[in-house]
Amino acid sequence: MRLRSVITACAAAGTLVLAAPAAAAEPGTVQSTDDPLRSKQWGIEQIHAPEAWSESTGAGQVIAVVDTGVDLNHPDLKSQLVPGATFVGCGQNPAPCGNGGWKGVDGKGQPSDTHGTHVSGIAAAATDNGIGIAGVAPDARIMPIKVLEGGSGSFTDIAAGIRYAADHGADVINLSVGALPGAQLLTLTGLQSAAKDAIAYAREKGVVVVAAAGNELSPLCATPSWESGALCVTATDRNEFHSLYSNLGIKLDANSLAAPGGSAIQSCAEDVWSTVPRGTGSTECGSDNYDSFAGTSMAAPHVAGVAALLSAQGRTAAGVEQALLETARTPLLEQTGLFTPLFGHGIVDAEAAVNQPL
Repeated sequence: MRLRSVITACAAAGTLVLAAPAAAAEPGTVQSTDDPLRSKQWGIEQIHAPEAWSESTGAGQVIAVVDTGVDLNHPDLKSQLVPGATFVGCGQNPAPCGNGGWKGVDGKGQPSDTHGTHVSGIAAAATDNGIGIAGVAPDARIMPIKVLEGGSGSFTDIAAGIRYAADHGADVINLSVGALPGAQLLTLTGLQSAAKDAIAYAREKGVVVVAAAGNELSPLCATPSWESGALCVTATDRNEFHSLYSNLGIKLDANSLAAPGGSAIQSCAEDVWSTVPRGTGSTECGSDNYDSFAGTSMAAPHVAGVAALLSAQGRTAAGVEQALLETARTPLLEQTGLFTPLFGHGIVDAEAAVNQPL
């Protein structure tokens, strides 16, 4: 039930601080798996991911997780990885200076740096392999990009990670990072444009960019989810209510939607279970290799996974975004694609999205 913030930024300084393949199924069926923690994963059920796997499992797609790095030998992730890169802690050495591992160049793992491993498992953990959890896009691959060390980094490092991912085969980029409220002015006034320009670069190369809205109770999406070209993702709880900590989905282009992020104020079962670096699971909620966190950081990779399902169908980046936004459903109102401040265009619906005509 611990809240895992998206990475937050100190606006003045420009630094950022951390506040096996699925088997085929008949169309229209819900696919079961033998992952022991699957029953705890209410999030993939809320977004109807299992119902989508008969149409797409994300095969051939790469999701770059631009974050704190990944445990490269986690049993639920190591089969899912493609080569990654490290852009933080390089010292006098040119970046990239590592392979995207969560411990970084100094070989030391910081508690806040478990974040990227958790995000990665939500998006694309190995599925139906008899261990752990199921990923939203079970046949997609993860590119680990480490741009934060000890929960801290810079807009420059994040921008470099985004550009590296776009240049090295990423189809989707997940940014569970965000700046403090008011930092939108930095990009609006041109005082800080590194991440904004990198997102534009990725979109020009046909990459879908998914970013967390932030956990500051702000009405606006935090930057970089605020930027044009990024899909802003707000958080929902298990009951499909807007999570109390989550920023709203308001941004200039209105390209926002919602996904499971957890409650953060109830039991561990109400938050999002996923992978963490081996041996770092909490005594409160976790086992050795898995734990339950909450935050818009957890919501974003649910959307990134669905984006990979759609991209695997041959959709362009614009087509992926259109399918996500037009098929998202607004709770209680029983409408799709309707914009509201709480949910953006609605809760992402994997089944509806993969069945939308190309």
